[in-house]
Amino acid sequence: MLIRRVEEMEGQPVTTEGAKDVDVRMMVGRADKAPNFAMRCFTVQAGGHTPRHSHNYEHEVYVLEGRGRAECDGVFEEIGAGDVLFVEPNKMHQFVNAGEGPLRFLCLVPVSFDCGGTMEPTPGS
Repeated sequence: MLIRRVEEMEGQPVTTEGAKDVDVRMMVGRADKAPNFAMRCFTVQAGGHTPRHSHNYEHEVYVLEGRGRAECDGVFEEIGAGDVLFVEPNKMHQFVNAGEGPLRFLCLVPVSFDCGGTMEPTPGS
């Protein structure tokens, strides 16, 4: 069994174009030989946001702390601690910090996805 504490992990800056003041901690992923899912913890600082993007795999998100806005295909929803989100594949999405403190959330993605009939590693998994 693998046990980690998110507070003890060093965050890595998200350098994807369009990201602002975001870091990620890989909780469990391919490097841990997870066969199906990767769990990441994102922290978006006040005024920051994830890149606005889409891809052909789903996200499951659980908001741990803070307030924000989540966009999915042009529809914006207020989010906060305790909220659970499901982002369907191929939907344009973004998470924006709308509070004064950090917005922290767990994000689960598959470790691989179908890329034209072949399974490819999911970026950031």
